[in-house]
Amino acid sequence: MSLDLSTYKPKDKASTGLNLNSQVQFKKKFSDKKKFSDKKKEIFYRELGMLLKSGVDFKKALEILNKQSTNKLEKEIIQGIKDKVIEGKSIYEAMMRSGHFSPYEYYSVQIGEETKKLEEVLAELQKFFNRKIQMRRQIVSVLTYPCIVLVVTFLVLYFMLTKVVPMFSSVFRQFGSELPVSTQYIIMLSNNSGTIFTIIGVIVILLTAMHFYLKNTETYKRFTSLMILKTPYFGNLIRKIYISRFCQSMNLLITSKTTLITSLTLTGKMIGFYPIQSSIEKIKEDITRGASLSESLRNHSVYEDKMVSMIEVAEQVNQLDVMFERLSEQYNEDISHQTKMIGVILEPMIIIVIGLVVGVIMISMYAPMFDLSKIISK
Repeated sequence: MSLDLSTYKPKDKASTGLNLNSQVQFKKKFSDKKKFSDKKKEIFYRELGMLLKSGVDFKKALEILNKQSTNKLEKEIIQGIKDKVIEGKSIYEAMMRSGHFSPYEYYSVQIGEETKKLEEVLAELQKFFNRKIQMRRQIVSVLTYPCIVLVVTFLVLYFMLTKVVPMFSSVFRQFGSELPVSTQYIIMLSNNSGTIFTIIGVIVILLTAMHFYLKNTETYKRFTSLMILKTPYFGNLIRKIYISRFCQSMNLLITSKTTLITSLTLTGKMIGFYPIQSSIEKIKEDITRGASLSESLRNHSVYEDKMVSMIEVAEQVNQLDVMFERLSEQYNEDISHQTKMIGVILEPMIIIVIGLVVGVIMISMYAPMFDLSKIISK
């Protein structure tokens, strides 16, 4: 079934598309503090899909989920969707008006409604959030230890520069002997530690404020994404994460018999990574002129050659949905392996850095003590 973006507009005459979007944005401002988490969404889509597949009608399924839920926010969202459906709104429009679902979610649900494949779409959405949750958990588990160690190192460094080094420097001043260059530098850092840490704190606050102020500007998105992609190891990992999401969404939409242009449009709404977002608009233009998807993807460096070659083969045998599913699985495996390697690489590196920092400070402090002991013995 061929769908056009013009059909993705509310049919309620009392509310235009602009008013609807402003209502959604207005609700989002007040719903950000109480977010419908990915875990709750994963459970919501799984249970709703199971109920619909077992033959329960949509309204009854929402009533069952509402009774089962113990979370106040979740109850409000489910009840709100049910009320809108009873009023005659479509499911996707009810989800849109709630302000708790992304365009990717409610447009996917609309496709499921119009193609009579809502159960399959809900199952794919459940898989999408399950993968997202697992990926986040894995990254958090890998980075937790290094982050804790870095915080402890910063605190130890602060304690040594503000408490330990001043005690040594007071002893050195009593003897008046000339100090090694490294010791002089450490004492200088200690004397100015308050200013240094204040400057660091101010810089962090300014960078954070600048990020929130400029995060929606195109220039800032282009600059930050370029810096991220050029970061050794991590840049490649982040690119694979977003390409994996690209393949997951394309698989879901093409499986639902959505046109290629529409699939790319909806995928662009879901992907929050600027290089992919900006490339999708140009890819759509190329396809409209008659180019194939693989030819269009090849013009953008964010997509790997291996991925483009496999999509080219899939186009020739008309198996794009199958290929996107396999690519998604393959990228998820690569991401899982690389995130595990982060912990393997970071832990010894952090230990080495901590040892060097503490070692340099201690050696710089104790080296003059040995010279002083010789002077005292003489």
